[in-house]
Amino acid sequence: MLDPRAAGYRTEQRQVYRNLRRLPLDRWSYEVADVTRRGNRATVEAGLRHRLAGYDRTTTVDTERLRFVRRDGAWRIAARAPGDATQLWEQGELTVVRGRHSLVLGVGRERAGLRALADAADRAVPAAGEAWPRKWSRRAVLEAPSSVADMARLLGSPASSYEGIAAVTTGEAGGEAGERAAGEGPGRSGDAPADRIVVNPQAYGLLSEEGRQVVLTHETTHVATRRQTTPATPMWLSEGFADWAGYRTTKLAPRAAAPELARAVGRRAEGNADRGGAAAPRALPADEDFRFGNDPARLARAYEGGWLACRMVADQWGADALVALYERAGRAHGGKRPGTDAALRAVLGVDQAEFTARWRAYVAAELGQGRS
Repeated sequence: MLDPRAAGYRTEQRQVYRNLRRLPLDRWSYEVADVTRRGNRATVEAGLRHRLAGYDRTTTVDTERLRFVRRDGAWRIAARAPGDATQLWEQGELTVVRGRHSLVLGVGRERAGLRALADAADRAVPAAGEAWPRKWSRRAVLEAPSSVADMARLLGSPASSYEGIAAVTTGEAGGEAGERAAGEGPGRSGDAPADRIVVNPQAYGLLSEEGRQVVLTHETTHVATRRQTTPATPMWLSEGFADWAGYRTTKLAPRAAAPELARAVGRRAEGNADRGGAAAPRALPADEDFRFGNDPARLARAYEGGWLACRMVADQWGADALVALYERAGRAHGGKRPGTDAALRAVLGVDQAEFTARWRAYVAAELGQGRS
């Protein structure tokens, strides 16, 4: 029961209940984890378990923290407490649009825009399926908040973390969330997969139609590869594979798709003009290069470098070998820590030093000034 004196909270919850009726909920329950009581007031921490029918493989657990007050002989919910997980359906009136392969949830967004998102997601799912021909749900759930600030509240990070980031994928893999598991920024807490593509209304809106499709195919590929992505998977491989899936059907030339890395290659070439030709970075992107909040140019070079590494594997060894490398890398040391060198040896027949040397030559060749 709600506290009759908490007028604002009661109004908010009425909207939440209306929103929940619009969702294809398969499960919704609470499990109390902790209670802190001070007189006639208490704070309750509980696990909210929920699942969307037809989209979620397993139940998601989010931490809810609520304030209770004892009034008229009964305990009543009075407000949310600090640390309470924020859900999209708590941010305002929810609009739900269903696509052939997608479910789009939006707040403060026009239905026409949400329909366009669903159409793009419906194209992204089969595109991701072609890149990743293994078993997965072949469904995508997109969340479209009304602002970058609301997106940040959903993901539990500062809004500055998402400036210029068109979308992120949340979820769990191997007990580790968000950035490490999906390669796409901080994720929600919980102990089960909950793949959600969260769209940044600002950055996504600035992209061309082709750019939007690349982004959604990239994010959907993270959904497809979730089960094979572990803490052992290097970020250059998880992000590079998703970009490879996104760009593989476009006609963009490498220099157009990797402008920051192309500029870096050009600067290196100018600094070593006496040696002639283009110069590539010395090493594959490290995991820390992919952190949100990094210098945007550094972040872009990391993504572009990972993309070209995966593109090289597909070009020189074949797409099947790229998929096999992804799977093998994710199984290294039981999925607990990287074993990239062994995975490269087993699948491609080269060690990491030779692979890096071949990648450097590939980057220099593809991004050299003479390439268009």
